[in-house]
Amino acid sequence: MPLTTTTIGAFPKPDYVPISDWFSAPNGTDTADPTRDYEMELARAGGAADALFARATADVVADQADAGIDIITDGEVRRENYIHYHCRRLAGIDFAVRTEKQLRGHYKASLPTITGPVRAGTPFLGQEWRTAQAMTTRPLKMTLPGPLTIGDTVADAHYGDARVRGHDLARAINAEVRDLAAAGCRHIQIDEPLFARQAANALAFGLDHLAACFEGVDAGVTRTVHICCGYPNELDAVDYPKAPRESYLELAEALDGADIDAVSLEDAHRPNALGELLPRFRDTIVVFGAVAIARSAVEPAALIAARLREALRFIEAERLWVAPDCGLGFLGRELALAKLRNMTAAARMVG
Repeated sequence: MPLTTTTIGAFPKPDYVPISDWFSAPNGTDTADPTRDYEMELARAGGAADALFARATADVVADQADAGIDIITDGEVRRENYIHYHCRRLAGIDFAVRTEKQLRGHYKASLPTITGPVRAGTPFLGQEWRTAQAMTTRPLKMTLPGPLTIGDTVADAHYGDARVRGHDLARAINAEVRDLAAAGCRHIQIDEPLFARQAANALAFGLDHLAACFEGVDAGVTRTVHICCGYPNELDAVDYPKAPRESYLELAEALDGADIDAVSLEDAHRPNALGELLPRFRDTIVVFGAVAIARSAVEPAALIAARLREALRFIEAERLWVAPDCGLGFLGRELALAKLRNMTAAARMVG
């Protein structure tokens, strides 16, 4: 039986989508002003926006299904980026108050600011999932940013304590997770790339906050955490500062003991020592990054299959799912599809 395949979140936006995203911003994901244009672009689209988002969702859902992906996403086509779209719907985060902050240790950005206690707003993702899931017979996963990653990607003028801030963010995220589960969504993913950059904080309190995000979700939901090692700022970037290579090893056993079902890790852009890493996951599904999301070279199916066979020396097939390293926004549609088709072909080869 072929290995299960999935995507992580973002898919290249069709050119008719009325908002831009940070993949195409000046300096790419290192843009100095990631939230500036979103409201202006939505206002410009007016009443046509919802129909355009629905059309784009249908297109990216169909593309993933046509490429053979088993568990697809909505492509995050409504989002300017995977973090701030959600933050706009949280009380306590003010997008009119922007504060310059150093990010990832190497660039500055003007960011929305936490000015009061963070609380959930009106649930919104459950309806987005219903809309997207109605477009396909394949299971559709929804993604949310995690507390540690949100806290690092906004400015904080209220808490001054990452643990307390993360606690409130987790409670707010949990309201959306529960809404998704109640709507019928069976695959829910929390994106926490900051676990890899801040492994000590992830171990000290991040995993507790992750558990709080999924509190009250029934056993029929696959609860996934995605931990990549960082987007580059452009396609084919060289020597981009990624998270420390040893972070996965530091986190693996704690993740395996956490109250989650699956851990999504990158392996294509920067391969791991599989014999050292994978045996640390004794019970958890590993969503294995098998194609790079910021390199234009298309990995041959045979090469991907060889790496999957190597992984299968250390983990059983039912716990090895196959995915890109992260979101596909840098690649453009044709390149993304070429990589996904080779990835699904490789999953069939080793199944």
